[in-house]
Amino acid sequence: MSEATQQSPPAAKAAPTPAKKKERPDTPIYKFYDVKGGKLTRLRKECPRCGHGVFLAEHRDRLTCGKCGYTSYKKGQR
Repeated sequence: MSEATQQSPPAAKAAPTPAKKKERPDTPIYKFYDVKGGKLTRLRKECPRCGHGVFLAEHRDRLTCGKCGYTSYKKGQR
C-alpha cells in the first residue's frame, strides 16, 4: 500500500475545559435567621399573604413584599 491510501485517524480533540463558576457570597436568606441555643428566630417580618419563608423588605417608611406586592406602612412615617 502506498502512503496516500494509508491515513492515520484524526487526532482526538481535547475536551473543552469547564467554565469557572463565579464565587458568590453567602446566600442572603441566611441573614434573615438567627440561631441561639438551638432555637431559630426570624429577624424580619414575614408576608401575611404569602406565608412562611417570604420576608418583607424594609424601607424607610414601609415594609413591602417583592412576591405579591403587599405593602404595610410604618407608624408615624406617613
